[in-house]
Amino acid sequence: QVQLVESGGGLVQPGGSLRLSCAASGFTVSSNDMSWYRQAPGKERARVATMTATGSIINYRDSRFSISRDNAKNEVYLQMNSLQPEDTAVYYCNVRLLLNYYWGQGTQVTVSS
Repeated sequence: QVQLVESGGGLVQPGGSLRLSCAASGFTVSSNDMSWYRQAPGKERARVATMTATGSIINYRDSRFSISRDNAKNEVYLQMNSLQPEDTAVYYCNVRLLLNYYWGQGTQVTVSS
């Protein structure tokens, strides 16, 4: 059974950093393209970054966001630096397996002073 569980969100002050984790089960992250998305209130879900099975990284935001993975732990991470209030959103881990997209439950990131 495919499962994605995000963690690491929380309240952070502007300029702060957070590292989100996505624990995967039921498949191997290193064999699939893994992505992070975010959805801010009132906005559509938008992709933040992707790491392909071959290890290539596609950043859809800016250099403040960095995706990585730990093959031994079967986890994917999103390092977020210099966070700003506009980065406030629910962050989701995503994988596409064959024709299906799988999502975690999301983790809330709130950037506020």
